Amino acid sequence: MNYNYEDRVLRICPEGRIDAAGTNELTEQMKRLLDAHPAERVELDLERVVYISSAGLRVILRLRQAVPNTALVNVSSEVYEILDVTGFTEIMEVRRAYRTVSVEGCEIVGCGVNGRVYRLSQDTVVKVYQNPQALEEMQRERELARTAFVLGVPTVIPYDVVKIQGGGYGSVYELLNATNFAKLLIRGERTLDEVACMSVELLKIIHGTTVNPDTTPSAREQALSWAEDLKRVLPAAQYEALRGLIAAVPEDNRLLHGDYHIRNVTRQGEENLILDLDTLCHGHPIFELGSMYNAYRGFSELEPGAVERYLGIDLETAHAFWRRTLERYLDTEDDQRIREVEDKAAVLGFTRLLRRRIRRGGFDSEQGRAEIERCQALLAERLSRVESLVF
Repeated sequence: MNYNYEDRVLRICPEGRIDAAGTNELTEQMKRLLDAHPAERVELDLERVVYISSAGLRVILRLRQAVPNTALVNVSSEVYEILDVTGFTEIMEVRRAYRTVSVEGCEIVGCGVNGRVYRLSQDTVVKVYQNPQALEEMQRERELARTAFVLGVPTVIPYDVVKIQGGGYGSVYELLNATNFAKLLIRGERTLDEVACMSVELLKIIHGTTVNPDTTPSAREQALSWAEDLKRVLPAAQYEALRGLIAAVPEDNRLLHGDYHIRNVTRQGEENLILDLDTLCHGHPIFELGSMYNAYRGFSELEPGAVERYLGIDLETAHAFWRRTLERYLDTEDDQRIREVEDKAAVLGFTRLLRRRIRRGGFDSEQGRAEIERCQALLAERLSRVESLVF
């Protein structure tokens, strides 16, 4: 029986069958471990346990009496059925084992700030998280997806959690014969104007939905934290101007996606659906447009080829799509009006990009320092032209 002890959490990993023949020995081993390692929580890892009898269940109950915060993890389907029938799933924390899947060679159908979405089969996709320890993030995204779904936003809800071969975790969604909007453009299945129209139509559904502010983060507070992180690198006047602009945006309970672009929207039959919901938040739509500006223009200002890698379309198409999106969203083709709103979005976009470069060690390399300097200049230029972020 292997074990691990860290931060007063004792993880015990028995193997084989837990039945009457071995319960006395198992009980003694657990007692010795608890005596040697005082624990606030015990996790009994049952990944290698193939069977558990009623005598074994009594061992678990005694363990739980000794340490009330005891959980059973990595439970196989066979053992889970025993625990469920006997009521253990109702009296203590029991977590199933995750099946393992491979995404090697799978088509990428979505891309966001926290992960990528791969097609596993004709019917299913999996979102793989960049953070290898992402189970809490995944649970949060599941809750946000349910919130959006209940509010009537066209989306899909993850129905399974899996381990990814090679490391990390993923959420599995049913997405039958769906094609993201980037693919529709690349394959010529829809014109740029048609895709922009569908994209804005779905975006307005999202922004037309109001939420309880306690269920999603505030986009305004997020942006204020970005500005605060830049306080030490911006001239005092620029920092005060930036913070003042963000603080002046009124709080708004409209739902925002937070990472909306053509690789996070998909067409399934006659329905358009949004993916990658871990960035859901609420606030004024300018915060959404700031994120969208980066996807279609901002990234390419700092990294040549970034848009092609990120969205799969060429830079000219990305710029044209962004322009048409603003025309559709604002319901105008007036150049001055569009430039005004784009400048507002760019302020937030470059604020986020500058913070990102700094947090990723930008000052540690010549290229990074050049990108930071470039981003500061672009942000300063937009700040000089903007008096308010509200439109």
